[in-house]
Formats: sequence, structure tokens, C-alpha cells
Amino acid sequence: MTSTGFAKIAVGVDFSPSSQNALALTRARFPGAQIRLLHVTDARVTTSPDLMGGVTPAVFDAGLLNSLEDADARRLASIMQDGEETEQLVGDPVTGIVEAAARWGADLIVVGTHSQGALEHFFIGSSAEKIVGRSHLPVLTVRLPDRRS
Repeated sequence: MTSTGFAKIAVGVDFSPSSQNALALTRARFPGAQIRLLHVTDARVTTSPDLMGGVTPAVFDAGLLNSLEDADARRLASIMQDGEETEQLVGDPVTGIVEAAARWGADLIVVGTHSQGALEHFFIGSSAEKIVGRSHLPVLTVRLPDRRS
């Protein structure tokens, strides 16, 4: 257990600079904690525009999903440090992170935040915000430092 009382920390990883920053902060601020990197390959059904102006469900491609999972597993292995664990899931990232952290018995979830425009945030929302809203565990959101200062 760390001096903060968080013994098991789940870190949501999407390989973005924001999630890499959240992972680095977790390692620095919580020495001695068990860290599990959680990555969710988003395999939800999507749609694409059709010729008639509507939308058509995209065709699920198992081969593409397997390729994505393999690539993600290699990336996870490359950022994992000794003593850390990883868990790779497929599905909705928000649900996957919240459920995997609870199932593992995490004391804290750490996720990076992505800067979005107001319009993008209005329509799709923030994954970090959704994790905070759905989790029964404490969630630490980590913002990428502003490079302009």
C-alpha cells in the first residue's frame, strides 16, 4: 500500500500522449502500488454513409479485430514496466475500464483527459467524464500539461 492508501491502481491506456502522461504520473505519485494497465479495443458497430443519404451498419471484420488486438498487445507490452500487469479487452472503452477495474478490486482508476472542442464534447462527450460518472471507485483524471506556457 502507498502512503495515499491506494494499493491497486487501474490505469486506462489508449496510447495517446494524454494516457501516457497519466501513466507516468501514476508511477511517480504512487510508488509501491500495484498497477494494472487497462486497454480496450473499441469494437462497437459503426455506421457509414450510404448512397441514399442514410447510414449503413459497417461490416464486422474479425480479421481486422485480431490484427488490432495483436498490435495493441505489442504496444501494451512495450510500455509495461516490471511488476505491472496488463489487461486487454474488446468493446466499449468506458464500460470496459470501469468493469475491469472493479473486477480486479482496484482502489483507484487513473485516466488521461483529451482536449476537445466544445462541439465535439457536446456530441460525443468525454470518455474520462463518462468513467467518472459510471464508476463506483474514485477516479483521478490527468490533464496533459499545456505546452504554450
